[in-house]
Amino acid sequence: MPPSPLVTPAGYVPPFALAFANAAGESDIVSAANPLPVASAPQAAPAPLAGTANLTGTVGPFLPVPGRPVMLSLSGTWSGQVQILRSTDGGTVKLPLTALGQPYGSYTANLCEPVWDEGEAGAALYLQITLASGSLAYRMGQ
Repeated sequence: MPPSPLVTPAGYVPPFALAFANAAGESDIVSAANPLPVASAPQAAPAPLAGTANLTGTVGPFLPVPGRPVMLSLSGTWSGQVQILRSTDGGTVKLPLTALGQPYGSYTANLCEPVWDEGEAGAALYLQITLASGSLAYRMGQ
């Protein structure tokens, strides 16, 4: 094996290591006993909540993957209101969405847009549909 062309000017070699900030904000050097923290593989998107409504009622649950936008599509010839509800107890208590203390997630016309970004695993979304007339097609997915 040929000698290394590198020559150190001193009798030591400074170590080089990859480090990351731990929970206390201090530097932790990566090693076999202290591996680099990585994010887990993304979860598969849940089956969408989709259907058609001709009557007033609540449909769901839709269990979104946290950290990903929830898309809602409403279409058809209908009049009324669709309100997104959220539950963290399996649907016993369903609360309407708010943003900055104001009502949010209430719709009276056709749309196709991102409507929520869930941050809590296990939270469920529902659609409270109040129809005055017509037929509504809905789809909530990720």
